[in-house]
Amino acid sequence: MTPETKLAALGLKLPAAPAAAGNYVPTVRTGNLLFCAGTICAVDGTMTHTGQVGREQTVQTGYDAARVCALNALANIRAATGSLDQVARIVIVNGFVNALPGFADSPAVINGASDLLVAVFGEAGKHARAAVAVSGLPKNSTAEVQLVVELKP
Repeated sequence: MTPETKLAALGLKLPAAPAAAGNYVPTVRTGNLLFCAGTICAVDGTMTHTGQVGREQTVQTGYDAARVCALNALANIRAATGSLDQVARIVIVNGFVNALPGFADSPAVINGASDLLVAVFGEAGKHARAAVAVSGLPKNSTAEVQLVVELKP
């Protein structure tokens, strides 16, 4: 099964690739690596999750927010390469959680992105990762996810 058919089997559809919100590009390719700018949890310009985990959001809704972020990153990958079939593996996920000071469950939130990537890419979706809590994110997003992927030659 291809990554896109796996997404469909999960009942998911990639959103339109989000445009850059500043003086940067959504992806940069060097050799077989594609560096993806951070993506927040917005679909078609509308935020799906805002606020801090531990205040306006729960660990579960944060998980859902991280999943939206991962879908946006995949949309940027498809826009850059033409197809998710070009992904050889997910190398690293850097996840940021908008959370209250002292919040210690960032890994559980960023699992929303990690679980999706493994569901879509299988073994090639397993990756190195950082999951950190921060005091704020752009547009008050609940989560932000940044990826580095290896592309097929």
